Amino acid sequence: MPLVQNPFRALVIGSSGTIGAALMDLLANNSACTAVIGIHRNSATPIDYQELGTIGGAAKALSQEAPFQLIINTIGILHSADWMPEKRLDDLNSEQLQTLMQVNAIGPALTIKHFSKLLDPAGSVMATLSAKVGSIEDNRLGGWYSYRASKAALNMLIKTASIEFVRTKPNTALVALHPGTVNSRLSKPFKGEQIGRPPLDAANDMLNVLLSLNKEDSGTFISYSGERLPW
Repeated sequence: MPLVQNPFRALVIGSSGTIGAALMDLLANNSACTAVIGIHRNSATPIDYQELGTIGGAAKALSQEAPFQLIINTIGILHSADWMPEKRLDDLNSEQLQTLMQVNAIGPALTIKHFSKLLDPAGSVMATLSAKVGSIEDNRLGGWYSYRASKAALNMLIKTASIEFVRTKPNTALVALHPGTVNSRLSKPFKGEQIGRPPLDAANDMLNVLLSLNKEDSGTFISYSGERLPW
């Protein structure tokens, strides 16, 4: 039986991004979703992974809106105006490594710590967007050192927390979710507009997967298609 039952309430973290905004649109038009709240760095309740103190503050501010049956964290970074994913070892630099670790692993881990308290103990799903390139087993091309490493770290944090949830939140599925290539600012420099899917299509795929999860799915690395990916 799916953990998210109808009706349900949802929270989208990173709702100003391409995928986050698409999820907000879908959920707002889903008759089974009675309420959807979105937060981002410039929202009334801000969350900014460059300012890690905002994470606990945002969770506390939203505690009056709890419980949520579905929480989706879409925040992540691949490149910036100053650097692109590394093609070789000589491209490594400490600023890039530290920034991606903070935004892609540390911030999401603290989000799980604080926002999991807002989940419905009777049945809920919490998903964090990861990436297939974070799979150690699936890494056959190399490159993209910081991004791969930060997503691999995120995956380990999710897996570890899910083991604790078996004891503390047995009716919650905590998962890492691979969205695939989506037409977005993140994928644009890598021909995302040619090889990616429209944001609403991607969001719809992901939402269908999340709404079908049961407790046995907790602690898995799952694709937008429902395929389980290797760690």
